[in-house]
Amino acid sequence: MDGNTTTMAVILLAVFAACAGFFALSGAKSGSERKAAKRVTALAGRSAAGRGRGQASAADPADKRRKQVADSLKAIERKAAQQKARPTIKQRLEQAGLSATVSSFWLASLGVAVVVGLLTFLKVMNIWIALGAAFAAGLGLPRWVLNFLKNRRQKKFLNEFANSIDVIVRGVKSGLPLNDCLKMIGQEAPDPVGGEFRQIVENQRVGLPLEDCLKRFVDRIPLAEVNFFYIVLSIQQKAGGNLSEALGNLSAVLRDRKRLQGKIKALSSEAKSSAAIIGALPVVMMVLVYLTTPNYISALFTERLGNIMLAGCVAWMTIGVLVMKKMISFKY
Repeated sequence: MDGNTTTMAVILLAVFAACAGFFALSGAKSGSERKAAKRVTALAGRSAAGRGRGQASAADPADKRRKQVADSLKAIERKAAQQKARPTIKQRLEQAGLSATVSSFWLASLGVAVVVGLLTFLKVMNIWIALGAAFAAGLGLPRWVLNFLKNRRQKKFLNEFANSIDVIVRGVKSGLPLNDCLKMIGQEAPDPVGGEFRQIVENQRVGLPLEDCLKRFVDRIPLAEVNFFYIVLSIQQKAGGNLSEALGNLSAVLRDRKRLQGKIKALSSEAKSSAAIIGALPVVMMVLVYLTTPNYISALFTERLGNIMLAGCVAWMTIGVLVMKKMISFKY
């Protein structure tokens, strides 16, 4: 009995020891696995953080360039808002392509005023009407001539400006510096494009930076297309980038704008013709009546009430012509 009891006790102790060893080994293994899992998690976190820093560092140059472009655009907009005042007589003469001075312009205006005033006084023998006609002619006629010359010069400029930008694009793609491309346009392009680009090159030779040269270029040719050109080159000088691609896109935009301008002109030609006929019809009828039966219409010029009626008709006709002009003018 005692022997059997001893044998059973030894067996129980052996089983207990085996179980304890098994649990100890499994606990140690699970602990090492947990530690290994912790180490893997830590390494994975560090690698993810490293990848995040790598991605952030890769995105930093793009963010900086985007910020530089935004700052450049804001600076250009501020300059444009500050200098949006009406141009002076000197600037108008430059925009019209004239080399005359301001004093010569005022002398010419005075001469026009004197001539128109004398002719009006000899015709109507009324000093107040003559003074009014002289004042209107001296201030209005020379400025109208300047605006006419400026608009004609700007149209000639736009006809060749897109081709000049294409020359710059091809030159930059072939490896030429930007200054050489500008010089090439100044030598080969017809005026006024060639003259304006020659002015840019000459300003650079005397030490002006390109941005200031382009700003003077915008002042001489106040067009949206020239302002686009100035913005593209200014941003490229400050923030870098593919100049040929940017100028190629600008050339495509300019050609699209020109195509849109032609389409608008074709679609609005009928309305412009109708407005011109309606505006000219009263004047033509008055001239015909004056030539055929002058006694019938002479009361408008000899009587005071007729003068008042004639002045009212002129005022209303002017308002009507301006309203029609506003209706058929399109911004693009």
